[in-house]
Amino acid sequence: MRVRGFKKTVLGVAAAVLLPLGVSVVSPPTASAAFDPSGFDFWVDSPVMGPIKSRIFRAADGNTNRVVYALDGMRATENISGWENDTNIAQVLTSWNINVVMPVGGPSSFYADWAAPSSFFGLPAGAGSSANTGSGATEVLGAGPGKSYRYDWESFLTNQLRWALRDRLGFNPYRNGAFGLSMGGSAALTLAAYHPDQFSFAGSFSGYLNISAPGMRELIRTAMIDAGGYNVDSMAPPWGPQWLRMDPFVFAPTLVANNTRLWIAAGSGLPMEADLQAPFGVAADRLLRGSPLEALALANTRAFQVRMDTLGARNVVYSFPNAGLHAWTNWQDEAYRMVPDLSANIG
Repeated sequence: MRVRGFKKTVLGVAAAVLLPLGVSVVSPPTASAAFDPSGFDFWVDSPVMGPIKSRIFRAADGNTNRVVYALDGMRATENISGWENDTNIAQVLTSWNINVVMPVGGPSSFYADWAAPSSFFGLPAGAGSSANTGSGATEVLGAGPGKSYRYDWESFLTNQLRWALRDRLGFNPYRNGAFGLSMGGSAALTLAAYHPDQFSFAGSFSGYLNISAPGMRELIRTAMIDAGGYNVDSMAPPWGPQWLRMDPFVFAPTLVANNTRLWIAAGSGLPMEADLQAPFGVAADRLLRGSPLEALALANTRAFQVRMDTLGARNVVYSFPNAGLHAWTNWQDEAYRMVPDLSANIG
């Protein structure tokens, strides 16, 4: 009864906020997932970051021509991708005869080449103790990925990993796809913009696609501190060339000129039925965190859409479902919708 009452309360609040905007509730199907034994670990050395693991899932028909990279979000872990842990998209993609590459790790990295290892106040990694409280604010002075060394993710994905996949597995290094959620969505567009020979398709789910908008840098700063204790100033100096290079709103003309096929999506901030069917505490946390984050992603994504429209872009599919939080329930269903278009534009 408490859960049903909570669902009614949440839906009532959400409806009061969103129905005036013309938003309604939908209930797409969901699936559960975890470690998938059909995948295998693929280790490649980065000259800057050391050994990096990816999880590989082979296409059902055995082809090596069709390849997609699935990029994680800001809370990426060092042992498994969220796409494997929280969705069944690997099985869906392989059934479409697409090989799947899931890079593992890189929390808060935006899959970028950082200016320096993450640090605060000039103190080296490990200068302070870290407490496992669930908040990255307690880890700002701790050691770890991107702190004990400099993140070098863009170079790794487009050089060391790309050619290792070709040389060791025979994977096609050209006309690949890339998609991701949140920071991974922003990164997918960045990779496609600057490496058009490698990526012919890019998908962004709830991405931050206008990071130079007023207030966005400080919002990202707060999110990166919470997601592992990272310093945005170590990633790129404010408003300099390196920062602007990462902003999809800024490099949108490059995506148009490349004619990269894009799938751009963001949810409404309204919970899906699957969100409300979670245990009470999980559902409450998912709504309180996921609704404002998705609202921000939606605003960024709509701004990017306007920018692309002013450029006369004809290479984009937009998807704005009536329900969806900043949560795996939303991203999994969006990936389902994207797969046919992805399949038609890689290889």
